[in-house]
Amino acid sequence: MPFTLATWNINSVRLREPIVLKLLQEEAPDVLCLQECKSPVEKIPTEGFAELGYTHMIARGQKGYNGVAILSRLPIEEVGDKDFAGLGHARHIAGRLENGVTIHNFYVPAGGDIPDREKNEKFGQKLDYLTDMRDWFHAEKPEKSILVGDLNIAPREDDVWSHKQLLKVVSHTPIEVETLAETQDAGGWVDITRQDIPEGQLYSWWSYRARDWDAADKGRRLDHVWATPDISNAGHSSRVLRDARGWEKPSDHAPVFATFDV
Repeated sequence: MPFTLATWNINSVRLREPIVLKLLQEEAPDVLCLQECKSPVEKIPTEGFAELGYTHMIARGQKGYNGVAILSRLPIEEVGDKDFAGLGHARHIAGRLENGVTIHNFYVPAGGDIPDREKNEKFGQKLDYLTDMRDWFHAEKPEKSILVGDLNIAPREDDVWSHKQLLKVVSHTPIEVETLAETQDAGGWVDITRQDIPEGQLYSWWSYRARDWDAADKGRRLDHVWATPDISNAGHSSRVLRDARGWEKPSDHAPVFATFDV
């Protein structure tokens, strides 16, 4: 059963409901994973989504911060969430489709501005969150699974506009890249986006601070689609919908897509 999946840090699902509806209407992924919903679950505007056929939703939310949701046209069964690093944040939700594929939707902490856990508690929380993810994948090896979300790390040199200039900037520091790699290796996860698009600069996030984000093009690939080895060869048609970054009242992230023939 082929299905198309998209992941998108929406930066407030209530504020940006119009562009979520636009994406669902124009691109029609079977499953849409959202991060940074910034809403209690009961206040997520599900009515418009349901009218477009997205009648299934599983989510974790909190007021004003964090929050993850999976919208689906396909039946999906909630299979739980984890509070990594004991932060008490709504940052993970997992669901299983009828074909047996488990989808993990993650919103990894951004980590603040200073890449030093002694000076910046948030950076330590980010590293601890990833380490907890790593340990979980070691303990319970994932199978027939897809992991998506805003992982807040651009791991490769061509995942950022300037490797040299961002080496000391949170999201591309060596310790973050190394910790993410350990987390990925622990689950045997395959980076589907880079499996499909192995070469070249590729971004999914552009700062609001840029006067003209498109012309400056100082992006980073913070949003990821991974799969376990048993289904990684079924993944294809990866792309970043860059145009969405220029929609009215946009998120600073663009949606990332992949299709799986499972």
